[in-house]
Amino acid sequence: MKQDAQGSAGAGAAPGAARVPAQQRGSDALDRVRERDAALPGARGEHTHAERPYPPSRPAVQRPAVQRSSVRGQILDALRTALVAGELKPGEVYSAPVLGERFGVSATPVREAMQQLAVEGAVEVVPNRGFRVIERGTRELAELAEVRALIEVPVMLRLARTVPAQRWAELRPLAEETARAAASGCPAAYAESDRAFHRALLALSGNEQLVRIAEDLHRRSQWPLVGGPVRHGRADLVADAAEHTALLDALAARDLDVVRDLVGDHFTGAA
Repeated sequence: MKQDAQGSAGAGAAPGAARVPAQQRGSDALDRVRERDAALPGARGEHTHAERPYPPSRPAVQRPAVQRSSVRGQILDALRTALVAGELKPGEVYSAPVLGERFGVSATPVREAMQQLAVEGAVEVVPNRGFRVIERGTRELAELAEVRALIEVPVMLRLARTVPAQRWAELRPLAEETARAAASGCPAAYAESDRAFHRALLALSGNEQLVRIAEDLHRRSQWPLVGGPVRHGRADLVADAAEHTALLDALAARDLDVVRDLVGDHFTGAA
């Protein structure tokens, strides 16, 4: 009987959706009880009857099965990926229950992840409905590029003067990974590898706060624009990835002028 109940619970999920393993679903009922008792009337009751079904995953974006031990973090990562891939569209409202069905979990971890995205500025809370994806324009993207340049260009120039050439050679595998991701044409895969490369560069500064702030700005620059493409096209991604190798060459050669130009141009392209 228990096995039948678990089977019926999974039958309504969208094809290809990430699922919580059946043996770990016992806490979902407790999640729902806590939501009912802790929330004020109407505070969490997003209406879902008029909401369009969440689209199935794109084949190019593969997600691992969600595990209860870190369900909130995995849902947050999945939602961030959906933002970059354009599956969550600017101006659209999404409810936690519907997204929970999409990922095969209760609404609680989805709501918690969405609250984090609200803190990051990716979405805003719509009372009694859910969360609306923020509509961003080219001006915000330009402002982010300017702030990133103000923070990172001086750091890159300092590192070019002090870091031995062999340390830059150690980062070439990360640059090569961005090239492979770009060649795949998958915006979400490229966005992740791009952040990993820049994170490794800045980590050589030894300043953890700098790395954290820079990555937050970088992530924001990757969100889609209103009326614009989900992300750069494949050719743009390939060209962007090529700048990573050129930057490593300039850093190893301690060519400060080239480093300054490459970093500035890279940010202007919102990479």
